[in-house]
Amino acid sequence: MASACLNCYNHCFFPSFAHDKCQTTGTQLVQPRSNIPIAWMPRVKGIDRSRRRFGAKSSNGSPLDATCLGDGESHSLPLHKSFANLSEDGNFHISESEKKEPTISITVVGASGDLAKKKIFPALFALFYEDWLPQHFTIFGYARSKLTDEELRNMISQTLTCRIDKRENCSDKMDQFLQRCFFHSGLYNSEDNFSELDQKLKEKEVGRVSNRLFYLSIPPNIFVDAVRCASRCASSPAGWTRVIVEKPFGRDSESSGELTRCLKQYLTEDQIFRIDHYLGKELVENLSVLRFSNLVFEPLWSRQYIRNVQLIFSEDFGTEGRGGYFDNYGIIRDIMQNHLLQILALFAMETPVSLDGEDIRNEKVKVLRSMRVLQCDDVITGQYKGHKKGDRVYPAYTDDPTVPKDSLTATFAAAALFIDNARWDGVPFLMKAGKALHTRRAEIRVQFRHVPGNLYKKNFGCDLDQATNELVIRVQPDEAIYLKVNNKVPGLGMRLDRSNLNLLYSARYPREIPDAYERLLLDAIAGERRLFIRSDELDAAWSIFTPVLKELEGKKIAPELYPYGSRGPVGAHYLAAKHNVRWGDLGDETS
Repeated sequence: MASACLNCYNHCFFPSFAHDKCQTTGTQLVQPRSNIPIAWMPRVKGIDRSRRRFGAKSSNGSPLDATCLGDGESHSLPLHKSFANLSEDGNFHISESEKKEPTISITVVGASGDLAKKKIFPALFALFYEDWLPQHFTIFGYARSKLTDEELRNMISQTLTCRIDKRENCSDKMDQFLQRCFFHSGLYNSEDNFSELDQKLKEKEVGRVSNRLFYLSIPPNIFVDAVRCASRCASSPAGWTRVIVEKPFGRDSESSGELTRCLKQYLTEDQIFRIDHYLGKELVENLSVLRFSNLVFEPLWSRQYIRNVQLIFSEDFGTEGRGGYFDNYGIIRDIMQNHLLQILALFAMETPVSLDGEDIRNEKVKVLRSMRVLQCDDVITGQYKGHKKGDRVYPAYTDDPTVPKDSLTATFAAAALFIDNARWDGVPFLMKAGKALHTRRAEIRVQFRHVPGNLYKKNFGCDLDQATNELVIRVQPDEAIYLKVNNKVPGLGMRLDRSNLNLLYSARYPREIPDAYERLLLDAIAGERRLFIRSDELDAAWSIFTPVLKELEGKKIAPELYPYGSRGPVGAHYLAAKHNVRWGDLGDETS
């Protein structure tokens, strides 16, 4: 039962009506009628912290848009206003002024899938836990599965955690969140089923101005059907409607262009949010801050000082249950064409006019259009084979029962790319990505040129790479930024050592780093498009990789086999040497 003080607006929840005065002000408490739906109870200081959402900013520092309440400042409904809306029969009615306050309805299409359970619902709960969601919101799961509301809540509750901070009772926050979650069963290509969803959404929106966000956590072959049904039958009648689309965005330039054309039959470009979760990673977000807000870096960010740039992605496990999906795409489509290429574009772009999403995406497109089409001679592919180490036997890629025994799909690839513009002409950008390697990491390594006429050259001998300054931005795990510099070892002799100036995030910032999906969902709600991929950006990205993909598959070029748990195929080292580069992660396991 809730009792409320009309002076301090505190909410005091007790198992029974144990107090008749406010513990803060001593004012007589007002007991509301017991049949007020808990989802409509005003959120005020006694139960929930101030709604940060209303004074909050999106990830580029701009104020969030109209997903918050009308004036953008009020943190909660005044209690005297809420209780004034009770009729004689005890029912809750919304006034005309309250109907102008927007609400957001988030529909997770494909709610019973792994991505929804493991990433999307936990990210939404984390935003709720930290008070980033607007006061009025509803979450619907939509899938073909026959689930009740309670069954959905039981399913997603298994993956919810209060990992960010434990100052509040975790189970209470979960219960409050789960009460906002509902389920509707339907086919992805049924307009009737989406019309039924629309009616349920309207019931929860209670006459308020509605904004609707659809997250398509479904296979790409049914994107268009789901978008058609949602657009025609479940769009917001007065507010905005947005759709988040998960990769893969096609398999090549032609299929990607066709997907974009079909989506734009039902949505405008501004309604489509193509998500690449790597763009929401904390260290990827920090790229532009590191470069554009530190005088020491921007003057060095060019061919004059940088010898090469390496983008490295490795996983220490194989496909493990995803073989059927992975075999249709391979490592180049799954990792390099999207995650690594997006990071490269952010790294190499010119200074944008502003932090506005369109200005940043304009600069990324310019970089992608300046890149050479990738040639087969500058690509090495590999596939992991079985390996025995001690008593443990590691399976080969083709041992997966969902993978054809004669599969030529690459689980490893390395490539050398070039940007033909004034800033980067001649600088090799080397990528490598692979599964079943010796370690798990994702990082950007910037190797600077050798010091001209280095006075200490003899101290390094013939290995000039030992004297090379290197900036490393580690995206995962153990997020860090460190700069390798040459330093004299203390003592009477002249012995040089390469040391790290290290910013280890776990030491400098002990709080939990938000998951990438949290940032991207928040930006989609806010209408901030900076970290999402535009259609022309997607076209430019595919144009770089499509020719080499067609050649590899058309000629059935066999990938080089490498043992599970190794550093990958030997060919990757020859590729780097061809461009006078040595992979920076060799012998760097402790950094």
